[in-house]
Amino acid sequence: MNRLKLLLTRKNVANLVMVLIAIVLIVSPQAKAILIMGMLKLGLMRAPTESTAPAKTAPALNILLRSADGEILQTSQQQGKVLIVNFWATWCPPCIAEMPSIDKMSRHYQNNAGIMVLPVDVDGNLSRSSAFMKDHHYGLPVYQVDTGLPEGVFSGSIPTTLIINKHGQIVARHEGAADYSDKAFYDYLNKLLQAP
Repeated sequence: MNRLKLLLTRKNVANLVMVLIAIVLIVSPQAKAILIMGMLKLGLMRAPTESTAPAKTAPALNILLRSADGEILQTSQQQGKVLIVNFWATWCPPCIAEMPSIDKMSRHYQNNAGIMVLPVDVDGNLSRSSAFMKDHHYGLPVYQVDTGLPEGVFSGSIPTTLIINKHGQIVARHEGAADYSDKAFYDYLNKLLQAP
């Protein structure tokens, strides 16, 4: 009995709890996503709020995307609109963590024809990503890349979000999770929308 009391000290129980939490975080993508969501809410991971100046002669980015219903969207044909292109996957904890803020941002701008949010599933499994959106009650469409991406657009790190100005040029790139429902990000998008 004394031996059991020695094993069940506060320190040992606390250590056991920490080890169990670490194991859950290693094994469960949802647990990792919840942890990252907490970090987003604390403001530790922010979306870009400034543009990098593209070369004046930089051509419009042209990515061919296929929607879940088979329609093709060419980003170069969306000039005049600000595009938010988010590369993600359903199994990616940081992607899962930031998706509520992307959905909230999309709903914030849903009546603004000058902005498009384009979640691009890097796995190319549109049935799985569409089910993910439906299961979580997100109002976001899903796309996959229909043809190869231009060099330098996507390094393979997910999530990666591109902000494309009304001229079709990438003006910001963010790798990793971020809070896209932050007021500072909305202010940034509003500036892009008002720019000539």
